[in-house]
Amino acid sequence: MTKMHQPQLLWTPKAPEQTHMEKFRAFVNKKHGVKLENYHALWQWSVDSYEDFWAAVWEYCKVRTSVNYTRVIEEGVPMDKIPKWFPGARLNFAENLLVRKDDHIALIGAGEAGITNKLTYAELHEQVRACAAALIGLGIKTGDRVAGYLPNCPETIVVFLAVTSIGAIWSSASPDFGTTGVLERFTQIRPKILFSVNAVMYNGKAHDHLDKLKEVVDGLDCLEKVVILPFVDRAFDASSISQGVTYAEFLKKDDGRALKFAQLPFEHPLVILFSSGTTGKPKCIVHSAGGVLIQHLKEHVIHGDMTEKDVFLYYTTTGWMMWNWLVSGLVAGGTVVAYDGSPFKPTPNRLWDLCDELKISVFGTSAKYIQSLQEARVTPMKTHKLEDLRIIYSTGSPLKPESFDYVYQQIKKDVLLGSITGGTDIVSLFAGHNAALPVYRGEIQCRCLGMSIEAWDDAGKNVTDQSGDLTCTKPFPVMPVYFWNDEGNKKYHGAYFDRFPGVWYHGDFVLINSTTGGVTMLGRSDGTLNPSGVRFGSAELYNILDEFPQMADTLVVGQKRGDDERVILFCKMVEGQEFTDELVESIKLAIRSRLSARHVPAIIMPIADIPHTVNGKKVEVAVKRIISGETLIPSGTLVNPESLKLYYNLPELQDPPVHL
Repeated sequence: MTKMHQPQLLWTPKAPEQTHMEKFRAFVNKKHGVKLENYHALWQWSVDSYEDFWAAVWEYCKVRTSVNYTRVIEEGVPMDKIPKWFPGARLNFAENLLVRKDDHIALIGAGEAGITNKLTYAELHEQVRACAAALIGLGIKTGDRVAGYLPNCPETIVVFLAVTSIGAIWSSASPDFGTTGVLERFTQIRPKILFSVNAVMYNGKAHDHLDKLKEVVDGLDCLEKVVILPFVDRAFDASSISQGVTYAEFLKKDDGRALKFAQLPFEHPLVILFSSGTTGKPKCIVHSAGGVLIQHLKEHVIHGDMTEKDVFLYYTTTGWMMWNWLVSGLVAGGTVVAYDGSPFKPTPNRLWDLCDELKISVFGTSAKYIQSLQEARVTPMKTHKLEDLRIIYSTGSPLKPESFDYVYQQIKKDVLLGSITGGTDIVSLFAGHNAALPVYRGEIQCRCLGMSIEAWDDAGKNVTDQSGDLTCTKPFPVMPVYFWNDEGNKKYHGAYFDRFPGVWYHGDFVLINSTTGGVTMLGRSDGTLNPSGVRFGSAELYNILDEFPQMADTLVVGQKRGDDERVILFCKMVEGQEFTDELVESIKLAIRSRLSARHVPAIIMPIADIPHTVNGKKVEVAVKRIISGETLIPSGTLVNPESLKLYYNLPELQDPPVHL
């Protein structure tokens, strides 16, 4: 069990009283006649009086509606029954992001070679209008699904806002996803229209996308139109794709109608995101327009102190929830930068070059990126001005204490290093940044307002200053409204409420510091694969591995190695079949081409047997713990408990490996 050691203070805000957080605290004190003297008192009030709190966020952040709500939350409905929030309200997500219609720059597209395009709010509004009109012209209506197999660029954001403006439901996958991964997701939600591109740029090279797109389109019998954007300047034939048209041809459906934002209930679906697919096909997580809006307003405006003066870049793809978080930065009325390409091309300083060129003030990335810079001995503090940079966000995996040191010693001294944590399940944060609080080495600054998170031990007891499972004990507006195709909310309930009845269990292992109020991430509680912070599920690999007739069974697990993890694939061969180098290369090629290079296991090796439970499930977590150095007592639920002995002290998995 991990216990608390008081961390080193690394940064203190210069003028916390000028932040939105402190102004919001004063607003709450005045409105509710309370005397909340600091952030920790404000947080406690926000979870004790959560109805008053969320109403205060609504008012302070000026949520734009056509009809106001009748109450804050559905009365008498427990958290695990998914209560409705702000019943009676009518609003539109896109309308709240497009309040401005002037010549202030809204979006900047950037890549490895430079700036690709810029859109003012007026231009963005017009492009969203034209796209929405064309969608309506094709018969798209409220509740229809529209999908994007698209890079992170302004055009993708235009399509997303257009889709949400008419009340259709958006879902996206990144072009680096293999076709199997895309089809596992999109076949479940059956989109009517798919937007994609002719090619993408990465590592200085153009990569044709049409072959992958054709395979995806051929696997989706629900598509009525495939719209292809000319992302790379090269000729292509849209008609080579079934139902394919260019974006210019698609816009011919624009009849010039005004942009009319559909006024919808708070819980109306906005986006469908996907789980990692650990125990089967990825779960389709449906998030509400109102929930995402009010949560992202709170996180960007109140926690992040964002204003119209900010320029915001988060290095992400459209297949990661951080893309949704990036786009929501428009709520502050500032500028959002959409970067697509390698962050290390043409040099490892590519993103820092952009920070200087575009005067980026809020920069987001992954913990792995920061670690990679550190290992490459990149020193932006010596090579760049970074005068406007005030926040650096990090997520995707826990940010190591040494990475905190690196940021403050080699990137910028006077910057808020905001390590943040949440997930696809809530498309937002449980714990994160706060412009009015100090930064301590190795810690996330605080539990976010309105998020009643605690660390619980196995007995369901709240523990302070020691490790436990991250739970959330009070309802919050950005809980998923439901899972797609989940009769009776069975999968939903199993995902979050089975471990601790009536309380949200998130699957993270954390430690909450009672002195600083900070949170330390200790990793995932389950067996989800997480090499270098890239989280994915074993089922995505099994779907490919099952096609190899030479193998009777396979097991994919992560092996912890210090602060990182590598993926190990164990192969049980069919009797009479040999485990060969050729088989290993075939497996790697199949996974790389159908999923991505990041899914390829670090080690592929034979094994005599693979453990299963009595109900047929592969025993991943136990094997993961064994190969990571633990000794376990076999569970009584195993069909073949003796098989676990095979996984102890494997020479191939030692560091360095032992060759016998």
